Amino acid sequence: MTFQNENEYEDLLSLWSDLESGLGVILGSPDSIQEFEPRVWQYDRWMQALLQRDTDLGLYLLFQLATLSLVGYSASHALVSAVLCHLIAVELKLPQAERDSLVHAALTMNIGMTALQDELVNQIEKPSNEQQSAIRAHAVKSGLMLANMGVLDELWLDTVSLHHDESTGLGEYRDLAPVRRLARILRTVDRYGALISPRKSREGRSATESMRALTSNLARQNDEVGFALLHAVGLFPPGTFVRLENNEVAVVLRRSDHPNQPQVATLISAVGMPMNHPRLHQTTVGNPAIKAALAASAVRVHLNHHLILQLGAHAPERS
Repeated sequence: MTFQNENEYEDLLSLWSDLESGLGVILGSPDSIQEFEPRVWQYDRWMQALLQRDTDLGLYLLFQLATLSLVGYSASHALVSAVLCHLIAVELKLPQAERDSLVHAALTMNIGMTALQDELVNQIEKPSNEQQSAIRAHAVKSGLMLANMGVLDELWLDTVSLHHDESTGLGEYRDLAPVRRLARILRTVDRYGALISPRKSREGRSATESMRALTSNLARQNDEVGFALLHAVGLFPPGTFVRLENNEVAVVLRRSDHPNQPQVATLISAVGMPMNHPRLHQTTVGNPAIKAALAASAVRVHLNHHLILQLGAHAPERS
């Protein structure tokens, strides 16, 4: 996407922020929402429209928010999860009805513990016994709450109820019943999103560490969900930070057809000095290659997102 000016970038950023804020309202006060299910459909269509404009830009903004901020974690996590589920659904060529149920489950999977989720992310000490009980019960509780609010889609409800069930990880993906396939996808995405997000008690992992934690045995397990997630966002997703082999630090702008070779913008020189003018680099076409992923907390530099994103505005999106 090409930005004519900084206002156009700010307008698009505001649309993503408004979507996240609206989602936060229905998750935080579900009993006050009339026609809850139509609202979820509305937010799904809104999300798809923004991704259609520029998927890489959407990922850039979401990963920047998810890896840097503790504010509004429940809504941020739900939106990141829904976007990733949508992209995985495309990779796995899910039927439209299954895709819809999966994304709606991602948006609402933690509705039974929204307040607790926001509390825990700002908590240094370990969860209390009472909090641990609420965490264990929240998947089933969320499914029941959604049913009580008028959600009639059984696949949506059952996917929410099963999204922490470890047994969904057993068996070949394509041999599973639809609800267990969707629950496996949602469980994988939920864990990935939680790993990359910071807590008061710890820094968020880099997206690469998080991906490897989930996909370390991909070949042995033939994990189609893990492969789909890796292909959908790459080893270094847009909005995350990397160190290049020449020791420069860069932020990822766009995915490529190679999960480990995205387009990046260099931000910090090899001697640790912020660059006045970030430089576009296509890791697919030449050195330096990416040496390592970096957690967001390790990069102490102010980002001019409009300027950085303009560098990659004319590059083609991944096919």
